[in-house]
Amino acid sequence: MKYSLPAFTITALLLSGSAVFAAPAAPTAADVAAQTAAGTLAAPAAPTHVSKSSQAAVQAEPSAVREAADDADDSARYVESKEMFKTASLRHTTVSPSYRLFRGDTLSILAVGFPDGIGINSLTVGLDGYVQLPYVGSVKMEGMTLDEAKSVLMDSLTQYLRIPDLSLVITSYGPRKVYVMGEVNKPGVQTMGIDNMNAYAALATAGGWARKGRSTRIQIMRVVDGTMYYRTLNMKAYTVRHDLTQNVEIEDGDILYVPRSNGIKFDTDVLPYVNAWALYKNLTD
Repeated sequence: MKYSLPAFTITALLLSGSAVFAAPAAPTAADVAAQTAAGTLAAPAAPTHVSKSSQAAVQAEPSAVREAADDADDSARYVESKEMFKTASLRHTTVSPSYRLFRGDTLSILAVGFPDGIGINSLTVGLDGYVQLPYVGSVKMEGMTLDEAKSVLMDSLTQYLRIPDLSLVITSYGPRKVYVMGEVNKPGVQTMGIDNMNAYAALATAGGWARKGRSTRIQIMRVVDGTMYYRTLNMKAYTVRHDLTQNVEIEDGDILYVPRSNGIKFDTDVLPYVNAWALYKNLTD
């Protein structure tokens, strides 16, 4: 195709103009140093105009990043773990030597060489985790094994009394409290005894799961050091097929949640009970 002379002329002008108005090459470090020494370094260019839409996009980006970080943080603090929940035994004939004292536990003290006692025959761990000793005052006992508690008592009392030895016996256990929520007949805080601290007993205390409750997708949750661990239990398999692994041991403060459907959403199904658990712990600790 042939072009007229004016068209070629215009094209040449456009090409030459684009070269003239092209952005200058970025100065090298040597150029900057030389211009600084000579005092001829040009002032920085004035900032270009940024449209409102661009500003909004830049402002929205940190918000999206924060939301993504929050979601990732929630996922990191909500961890599935079968190892956290041990299979329960339905018969508790004796308490393990590793049992740790809990609020409300009552201890009987038998001191060798003191047939009439040492001024106190029993101790009860208070809500604050302390016991009151004669001569000594308040001593922290919650969370200790019997051997550890005995050692603490001996160290404290022998400062005032000559006690060759003493023995401790647990005469009664403090009640535990767990949350059973969702599709159960009596949702709320359930008081449990030391001899029935298992998931099935907690559900039975709450009146069992309701007709619309999904017994195959029950969740048990436990918070340890700021992280919530959970496991899904199939109580239908436990009751029908006698799968004993589906019934696990529970601890004070655990949450059992019976959903209505197979899907469980953290924000709407679990988080409200996590907040309720935190409130309960703040009130009781």
